[in-house]
Amino acid sequence: MTKLVIFDLGGVFYDDADVTPKISKELGISKEQFIKYAKLSGLNELSCGKISAVEFWKRFQDVSGIRVTEELWGKYFKPSLKKETYDLIQKLKTKYRVVAGTNTIEPHYKIMQNREDLEVFDRIYASNIIGYSKPDQAFYITILKAEGASPAETAFVDDTKANVLSARELGIKAIHFNDGADIEKILKEIIDQAL
Repeated sequence: MTKLVIFDLGGVFYDDADVTPKISKELGISKEQFIKYAKLSGLNELSCGKISAVEFWKRFQDVSGIRVTEELWGKYFKPSLKKETYDLIQKLKTKYRVVAGTNTIEPHYKIMQNREDLEVFDRIYASNIIGYSKPDQAFYITILKAEGASPAETAFVDDTKANVLSARELGIKAIHFNDGADIEKILKEIIDQAL
């Protein structure tokens, strides 16, 4: 029986959460080049809270040779709420504990902390706080331990296939959220799998 439902934020709860196109445009490089430099500069460490945004941009300048004069992650982070997902979470909360499980970075986390729409969740598990990011299974295990739930008692909704597959390997009922997903169908999948 399902006790816990974990929702990803970017792409599931929020639209317009990906700032990489805007940052790469400002820096005058392709999105692919930006991502390459970002990975070499410690993007995973930033996502897991092991380095600060200041340290990341310092490393980025060293790796890319591009001068960065301001914190760009937060500058362009202006996500918009997916109302259908918000409404689904409100329905689910009548029967289940519903939490957010998100890969994020310090500048985005600070912005999200000031948003009232996140109050719909019983708790937020952010990669930069818990020290692990999806698809690392330690991310899910950390949440399960904190919530006192087994994988079989947990449903997970994410828009990234690798994250869904990693959660499924643990025995979590993971649902892949596609663009234009039917929210009511996702609700039915969670409820059906909970029986």
